Amino acid sequence: MTDLPPKPPARAERVSLLRYMRLFRDDILSAQPARLYRAWMAEFRTPFFRSYMINQPSLVEEVLKARPLDFPKSDRVGEGLRPLLGNSVFLTNGPEWQRQRRIIDPAFEGGRLRDTFPAMWAAGEASTTRMPEGVVEVEEEMSHAAADVIFRTLFSLPIEAEIATRVFHEFRAYQRTQPILNAAAFVPLPKWLPRGHRAETRRTAKAIRALITEMTEARMAEIKSGTAPDDLATKIMTTRDPETGERFTTEEMVDQVAIFFLAGHETSASALGWALYLLARYPAWQDKVAAEAALLPDAPDFGAMSKLRVTRDVFREALRLYPPVPMMVRETTCPETFRDRPVKVGSQVVISPWHLHRQERLWENPDGFDPGRWETENGKQCMREAFIPFSAGARVCTGAGFAMVEGPLLLAMLVRSFRFERVEGDDPVPVAYLTVRAKDGIRLRVARR
Repeated sequence: MTDLPPKPPARAERVSLLRYMRLFRDDILSAQPARLYRAWMAEFRTPFFRSYMINQPSLVEEVLKARPLDFPKSDRVGEGLRPLLGNSVFLTNGPEWQRQRRIIDPAFEGGRLRDTFPAMWAAGEASTTRMPEGVVEVEEEMSHAAADVIFRTLFSLPIEAEIATRVFHEFRAYQRTQPILNAAAFVPLPKWLPRGHRAETRRTAKAIRALITEMTEARMAEIKSGTAPDDLATKIMTTRDPETGERFTTEEMVDQVAIFFLAGHETSASALGWALYLLARYPAWQDKVAAEAALLPDAPDFGAMSKLRVTRDVFREALRLYPPVPMMVRETTCPETFRDRPVKVGSQVVISPWHLHRQERLWENPDGFDPGRWETENGKQCMREAFIPFSAGARVCTGAGFAMVEGPLLLAMLVRSFRFERVEGDDPVPVAYLTVRAKDGIRLRVARR
């Protein structure tokens, strides 16, 4: 076994555009050449537009932090996700995005994390109860656990509730059919033309939105009758835009719940699955997490999170090596100059956490698993300049703080109860579809401690 955890093979340097589109659709990671792990910038040309992958911290900061409104999200990515996400905060730009954030952000402020912590804890306990022993496909188990967290914190429903179970299973089907980008990302299409979505993608997206609509309408009724629980859904649905006084309509709330589920379930499941695999591969670190987790109390105590320092660093290292969202795409709205190269209006600007987190010019031991790096000067500098698992700047993920409590907590609770061991000869191969997942799942040998 090599000292390094697996990463996808890089493609040959030169391939045809058609071949590149096919590779990109199948797996965005292995479609990229190896030079991107050391390049500060790379240009990709198609007959219709230019793309620039920026891998230099100062350029990333310019796009994400210094001038985010000049680099809105690209509709080329939105084309693939719109059947499920509609007009959610993940896809909007400009004043509409700003309005949505004004309503959503208060639900995720620091004090609310403490309020939602008991629900996270309950989901962690349920996960340890469900976890089987023997050889287990842990990605599937982590999908179940992350979905449980979302339903408990958002709608006060455990995953076992009938409607929650139906949403979960439909979302699993959707996840397997939806690539990050579809054909519309490469070829500009008139608005009236079909966007090239697969039939199964359209079916599952419609089913998920119907179920979320049912949940949202039920909560609207509870709010009107004064019987709604004090959870994230109620908080968001009762918050007025401080500038207009408006609340989300049912349709708008369906869009937002869809992205909460995508961002909060799919990404957390990805990170937790990879974190468990890394602990199984490096048992000395697993022992450190187990020792730390043994000090957790038997009842929810938000203050105990400050004691999970090793667990937090392990989870952070999993996010570095396997960032759930491997690439983000912005678009130029005015002429730019990147590294002395003119960039035209309408160009695509690709920011790749996958490549930035492994940038050979920035990180010490970029492909290695080393949770201790976060205490080094290099690790601290790279955390500031080259670590963006939740994006950065104005469009940083609303739930970033939520995720950094959920991930270490569930990881600690699972390792406190179970030992995870690598299955010899069955290492996962990372691929990027909706998120960075294992091509054929992650199988580990699980035994109760």
